[in-house]
Amino acid sequence: MSTTRKRVYGYLAEFKSASALYKAAEQVRDAGFRKWDCHSPYPIHGLDGAMGIKRSILPWFVFFGGMTGLATGFFLAYITQVQIYPTVVQSKPTNIFTVPAFFPPMFELTILFSGFTVLFGLLALIKLPRLNHPLFASRQFHRATDDAFFIAIEARDPKFSPDGTRSLLEEAGGSNIELIEEED
Repeated sequence: MSTTRKRVYGYLAEFKSASALYKAAEQVRDAGFRKWDCHSPYPIHGLDGAMGIKRSILPWFVFFGGMTGLATGFFLAYITQVQIYPTVVQSKPTNIFTVPAFFPPMFELTILFSGFTVLFGLLALIKLPRLNHPLFASRQFHRATDDAFFIAIEARDPKFSPDGTRSLLEEAGGSNIELIEEED
């Protein structure tokens, strides 16, 4: 006999249209919730603003990743071409003033480090890879990629209360409100 304990993940509410989802997102944001998300089959213009989502920090990560690549390219070329193995080409000096010859590796490493920073920074920020999500157990969530619009409010939000959150979703126009549970 296996006893699997379940805990409440949150509520999932369905909305009739993109505009209804947009208005409901504004109501949930104004109610002070922080741990919630909207799901729709296509991007909805302005939904990030309606949800109160701030601009991502990812561009700063990419900038500093690119600068690290640029510095790595410069020092790699300088150390190998000036310090360790000075290569005299057409009587040109081997010193810091031969920087134009360093541009190709500097450029390539800037792009390489920026690309890796985008990949790993994005995965870290969106908390992937995650092989399973509690919403996948929902009876209706599979329609989020087809024809339905949803808001999911997580139980770990400080403002979450079983009755208050459900009534908020009902007032916002949500239907088919489902309590989602996850295995503990």
